[in-house]
Amino acid sequence: MSALAAPAAASTAFTAADFDAWAERVAAERMSHAPEHATRMQYFQGEVQARLDGQWDSLSREDQLAGIARDRQALAELARFPREALSPTQRTSAALMAWTMRQDVAEAEFLDHPYVFEHMAGVHVGPITFLVQEHPMRNAGDVRSYLKRMDGLAALMDQGIVRARAAQAKGVLMPRFITATTIGQIEQFVAPRPADNPLVVSLADRMASLGDMDAGARKRARARAEAIVAKSIVPAWKRGLALMRSQLPLTTDDAGVWRLPDGDRFYAARLRANTTTELTPAEIHAIGLKQVARIEAEMDGLLRQLGYTEGSIEQRYRKMDADRQPKDAAPQVQLLDRYTTYLRDAETRARLLFDVMPKAPVEVRREPALTEPTAAAHYTTPAPDGSQPGVFWAPLAGPTYDIADMRTLVHHEAIPGHHFQLAIQMEAKDLPYFRRRAAFSAGSAYVEGWALYAEQLAVENGWYEGDPVGHLGQLYGALFRARRLVVDTGLHAMKWTRQQAIDYGITPQEVDRYVTWPGQACAYMLGRLRIEALRERARQQLGERFDIKQFHNTVLLTGDVPLTVLEQVVDDWVGTQRVAGRSPAAAAP
Repeated sequence: MSALAAPAAASTAFTAADFDAWAERVAAERMSHAPEHATRMQYFQGEVQARLDGQWDSLSREDQLAGIARDRQALAELARFPREALSPTQRTSAALMAWTMRQDVAEAEFLDHPYVFEHMAGVHVGPITFLVQEHPMRNAGDVRSYLKRMDGLAALMDQGIVRARAAQAKGVLMPRFITATTIGQIEQFVAPRPADNPLVVSLADRMASLGDMDAGARKRARARAEAIVAKSIVPAWKRGLALMRSQLPLTTDDAGVWRLPDGDRFYAARLRANTTTELTPAEIHAIGLKQVARIEAEMDGLLRQLGYTEGSIEQRYRKMDADRQPKDAAPQVQLLDRYTTYLRDAETRARLLFDVMPKAPVEVRREPALTEPTAAAHYTTPAPDGSQPGVFWAPLAGPTYDIADMRTLVHHEAIPGHHFQLAIQMEAKDLPYFRRRAAFSAGSAYVEGWALYAEQLAVENGWYEGDPVGHLGQLYGALFRARRLVVDTGLHAMKWTRQQAIDYGITPQEVDRYVTWPGQACAYMLGRLRIEALRERARQQLGERFDIKQFHNTVLLTGDVPLTVLEQVVDDWVGTQRVAGRSPAAAAP
């Protein structure tokens, strides 16, 4: 029986007392169909979790439509709860669930539009990255789950091939330059002998420290992994490679989704999902242009102080960064150490601005070799059971390195950025379980908006004093996010070419990311600006009673929600603070 069947049978309105159990039941149903996220969050226990740890999210159209049907049913049930009877936490939970499910339902007509073989997280690379970076490796049971997932990769690839062919029949193909990148990735993956495949190498490395496996057991597991690669995975990846090669002559260099069937409507849906706003592409483009001008003016002053006076902002910044490249031929260890130094410094400084901090530790690791050439810096959450810390993954492929923004990357990906946000949400005991474990997500605006807000927070509180190069790195990061607003809307709504986006100051690697994930890059700056606006409004309304730590508590302990929901939560907090601050006489009618 479906987990939703019991409440659906009732004909009367639900009560507030029913809500928490209903919400947890709906969330568990949702997570049971998302094995990768269930593993990431270790959402279940015992045999249920162990079974999911060996499975992949389905790529079949039928399963996606079944998920949308479950969302429609749950939305109908949610509407029968009397909102006025719900607690503030319940109302926020209901708003988050409703937004997420409505978004899923609204995008049902675009199931064939996302690129199945995109180079960032497509079927040929995303599962590999997941196994290497996120699949837990605590004991022999996790090894068995890892091998089971390896066994399922060929079927997953074949699902992807079916979906990509169906999309092709509807006129959905990736741009030529993305298809060519994907072909290169698959060729690189299938080239080594099985013993040198990254899945085998990673398994061997991670098994080495397991206390419940002796040398013989580890040897047998590695041999099993090599056999799966040789007999199953490589042939499947070659089938995907054949499809990509067959599609390449059919592709064009048109970059934006405007060229797809109903591409304009698809892009609008992606913008809503990623920014949790109703802003149009033209409005977002204008915001970006305004922010670019403001930030470039500030950078100009700092660059002149450092003696860089000739050329554009981009040219001067690049010259400054080039002048600070490491002298060593292989500086990766040195750079990782520098990242760690910045991380610990931020940890100390953050105590002045936050009184709720994550219990889980965080560390910096180098991005694995398979994905390092195309990866951006990113963060993975700590394992809920403490078996893995939060990790800031730093790509260090070289031969040149982004030096000036190293400190800012730490603030964005780790402290007080994603690590504070996501680990605190996971640890927040006052949130219902399904929100702590992120069963429902509100796109990127809250998550990425907070991380960019964290970068600016460091500036406002003097973390860059004596470090003008680092401050320029922070400003360049903000400029980069402002340019994203211009370039993302330019590519997908205004028919910019890939080269136009590159000429605007975005690297080819980043442009290809925006081409692949339409709308996602707009979440960062729009999210930051909304959080800053909420803080300023709260400061004006509360005056001397405004407490930055309490504001941060309010935002972080709410967790991942749409910006519209966060605005309501902050307004409610301000109202509570204003009432609490009144004297008895002032409070009287």
